[in-house]
Amino acid sequence: MKQDKSEGRTITEVVKDLEEQQKKNKMVNPIVQQVMEQVAAVQTRMGQIKHKIAVMSGKGGVGKSSVTVSLANSFAARGYKVGILDVDLSGPCIPKMMGVRERSLKITAEGAQPAIGVNGIKVASMELMLPSEGSPVMWKGLWEDSAVWRGTVEMSVIREFISDVNWGPLDLLLIDMPPASSDKPPIISQMIPDLDGAVIVTIPSEISQFIVKKSVVFLNRELHIPIIGLIENMSGAICPHCGESLELFEDASHGESPLQKMGLPLLGRVPFDRRIASCADHGRSFVDEHPLTPAAQAFRIITDSLQKHIESRRSS
Repeated sequence: MKQDKSEGRTITEVVKDLEEQQKKNKMVNPIVQQVMEQVAAVQTRMGQIKHKIAVMSGKGGVGKSSVTVSLANSFAARGYKVGILDVDLSGPCIPKMMGVRERSLKITAEGAQPAIGVNGIKVASMELMLPSEGSPVMWKGLWEDSAVWRGTVEMSVIREFISDVNWGPLDLLLIDMPPASSDKPPIISQMIPDLDGAVIVTIPSEISQFIVKKSVVFLNRELHIPIIGLIENMSGAICPHCGESLELFEDASHGESPLQKMGLPLLGRVPFDRRIASCADHGRSFVDEHPLTPAAQAFRIITDSLQKHIESRRSS
């Protein structure tokens, strides 16, 4: 099979070659011109953001989005200017968790203005472009009732988000990636080549870690996206009556996981707390409302590790 010459290269590099070919042919390709304009816009937008971290899982149902929101609130509590880019086009839930579901992206001459959620966190999501809460994102029907995104169209939407959203100056942008996706990470790594890295969310389940392991290999070998570390979510639960720690998964072990054996650091284990879901349902910050809980303390420990990581990159 012939290898694609653009594989492993950033969009900026590909566009540069296309631009040279365009000059040789002495003609303007409108598609190339559009991509060139998007790349220029991305460089301008991302230039105002100090750090960018992708939050990924590869496996649905592990609580990745709730982890993203709690990390965003933890960083905001430390004075960071934070934004969340919700790249999940099929099941976007960040606006609901951030209490901005009833708002929309405001279009101005400077670009689309993200919604402002709890703790001043900026949010951009496909959900904020839908006409109503009940509108499906993926459904073959009338345009006024839904939006249909497939294949390359989804990639175009993601490029539009990255290039058109006017984030303004930010200390940190968290990118909430969709689960079980092999086509979204490439566009993110190409459009944002200075990505600080990715955080992998999993649960203490053999099936989950089996699937997530595939994502880790894909990120490392194919895309060369650095993995900052692992977050084990739903790592046991604290009984609300007696305070005893209980295991949610029968075969859960707090020893070294298969993912850790790959050399990936464990950033922290977050115990299950039903109040996390309650806060997410009502657009409130769990780490602010329940700061003394083991889960909130775990998020602070994870934030410590991530903060050290990005600060070390700034000084290097």
